[in-house]
Amino acid sequence: MSSSTAQIGVTGLAVMGSNLARNFARNGFTVAVHNRTAAKTTALVQEFGHEGTFVAAESAKEFVDALERPRRLIIMVKAGEPTDAVIREFAPLLEPGDVIIDGGNAHFEDTRRREKELREQGLHFVGVGISGGEEGALLGPSIMPGGSEESYASLGPLLEKISAKAADGTPCTSHVGPDGAGHFVKMVHNGIEYADMQLIAEAYHLLREVAGYSPAKIAETFRSWNKGRLDSYLIEITAEVLAHTDAATGLPYVDVVADAAEQKGTGRWTVQIALDLGVPVSGIAEAVFARAVSGHGDLRTAARGLAGPKAAPLSPEAADAFAAQVEQALYASKIVSYTQGFHQIQAGSEEYGWGIDLGAVASLWRGGCIIRAAFLDRIRAAYDARPELPSLLADAGFAEEIGAAQEDWREALVAAVRQGIPVPAFAASLAYYDALRAERLPAALTQGQRDFFGAHTYRRTDREGSYHTLWSGDRSEVRTA
Repeated sequence: MSSSTAQIGVTGLAVMGSNLARNFARNGFTVAVHNRTAAKTTALVQEFGHEGTFVAAESAKEFVDALERPRRLIIMVKAGEPTDAVIREFAPLLEPGDVIIDGGNAHFEDTRRREKELREQGLHFVGVGISGGEEGALLGPSIMPGGSEESYASLGPLLEKISAKAADGTPCTSHVGPDGAGHFVKMVHNGIEYADMQLIAEAYHLLREVAGYSPAKIAETFRSWNKGRLDSYLIEITAEVLAHTDAATGLPYVDVVADAAEQKGTGRWTVQIALDLGVPVSGIAEAVFARAVSGHGDLRTAARGLAGPKAAPLSPEAADAFAAQVEQALYASKIVSYTQGFHQIQAGSEEYGWGIDLGAVASLWRGGCIIRAAFLDRIRAAYDARPELPSLLADAGFAEEIGAAQEDWREALVAAVRQGIPVPAFAASLAYYDALRAERLPAALTQGQRDFFGAHTYRRTDREGSYHTLWSGDRSEVRTA
């Protein structure tokens, strides 16, 4: 085996790792490949060796020796302890300036810990969020790398070559920020993905149960929507799923799939970290909880006999008019989910001192990733024009659109409530919109309650300072600070 010839190495050759290695090779890089089970390494080279230049390594030392300096080593194994185990195996074989890259869905706090530990050893650690699934890994994903600027100077040109390209040719990758910034942004990407998928599912449910559309007709509707402002990867594949017929039964595919959605954890992380940061991501949270509800078959079975409304079917004309309202509700709610996600990234960046460029994040999501959508160009432009934009809803263009949609948005929710159709993400998104635009919120009463039972104090609208009312006495007010 030749030594020190590979520009990049990939260890962990399950489907994602194998496809990523093939992507590098297809783009002209010599790729060292390694797997705990050597048979996978051999199989990859035998099956795909014609796609480029691979250097197969059986041992960790052979793998490290195959890499040119500074060494760039990508770990593609399960998050958590398996990743730590691989780092412990390879780090002693590396030299100062070498780069270890974690391409899995790691928790950003783990990435921060690993980056600090390896930095103290003179090594660079880069947590890289990769979105696009198996196909994206092979054909060009959206790539979200954190780590030091020095590590990106070494790694960035390779990532830019293999990443997806936006319509204007821009690579869908850039340096996100220090230590865990890349994995944090990928986490929020997945939170938005949860919300996006739930919103689309709720739109489907409304079109089927209220408008009376068949799955095939809903597929046609989604294809039509995908030609306009809702143009996105998830709308595109939704139409494909709804148009598919089960070969065994002849039924619509969506009718033979168990209605219990699974999850791997990044959506939960998004909500948990949002709570820690005090960021309202209610639409994303409801999407996570909707999956949880779907999986509790015992609870759903016990509640199946509960009373609910009955409604007459809509006429074809009324059904089509209702479908137009659902399109408005879906678009407005999608704006809210992205608004919440970008707010969380902004808050995380401030909390950890990452200096994340929100316009750049929108740019690298324009291709390759699961939430790629046409309106990300506009999100990028909004943040490029106003880097300190407090909310996407403060952008004039999005504010105008969501304002124009809000009446139909409300009517779609009214129909859902009247007919007993659960639309938690639609409802939470509208509530978020209404909460932000409200002149006053009932939080004033909440503060009064907190002061009554816990002397937590409150602030007044007419003067500075913190105050407490002596509720058990003459109810006089005292200033506490």
